[in-house]
Amino acid sequence: MSEHHYSSPSQTESEAPEKQPSLLWNLAFNLVIPALILSKLSGNEFLGIKLAIIVALAFPIAYGVKDFTRAGKINFFSGLGVVNVSLTGGISLLELDAIYIAIKEASIPALLGIATLLSLKTSQPLINTFLLNKSVLNIQKITNALTENNSHPAFDKLLVNASWILAGSFFLSALLNYILAVVLLTADPGSVEFNQQLGKMTALSFPVISLPLMVVLTADLFYIFSGIKRLTGMPLEEILNVDTEKK
Repeated sequence: MSEHHYSSPSQTESEAPEKQPSLLWNLAFNLVIPALILSKLSGNEFLGIKLAIIVALAFPIAYGVKDFTRAGKINFFSGLGVVNVSLTGGISLLELDAIYIAIKEASIPALLGIATLLSLKTSQPLINTFLLNKSVLNIQKITNALTENNSHPAFDKLLVNASWILAGSFFLSALLNYILAVVLLTADPGSVEFNQQLGKMTALSFPVISLPLMVVLTADLFYIFSGIKRLTGMPLEEILNVDTEKK
């Protein structure tokens, strides 16, 4: 059973690490530009209410499409981002009550948290997808060391604990998303004020939601790394998948 939880990719040694997109471009296309468009260009003298929503949401959607064409496959988080902004745009353009945006903002991370816990009953827990990245960790060495030390059962327990921490971060995100939407979106849908509030919510989502989640996820990673060190006896530099030939 434990072997299923931490299987070794067949081409880990030969595959080059995937180039990661720039964090600055990510923030610009997904947060900064949409927030500025909604806040500053929603008036009739500029883009107008509905066109401002369409243009603002086009940036994160375009970034998600570009990420897909660059990688040649659907990135889970980019795909989720496209779905998220599409739902936001649809709700806003239909001028539905703001509570629907609040529910949508909370439901996506809440579903991810539930899925993380349910995946513990399968052979591939979602913790592997979210935090155990083969481009960061030396999968083969870790698996061999766990086998040598007969530590696979203890490692499975480590994954369960880490999964609960990860699920907790998603539930925290759901709560913060809901509170932020309810507090900020008070104007009537289809108004300039509503667009400006939507832009403010977008801008605040990083410091209010993303930063606390980054702290929790970083703590979860340290918990996993320290557990791997304890169970395998490997130093951190051997756990991480770093290119030692260049040193």
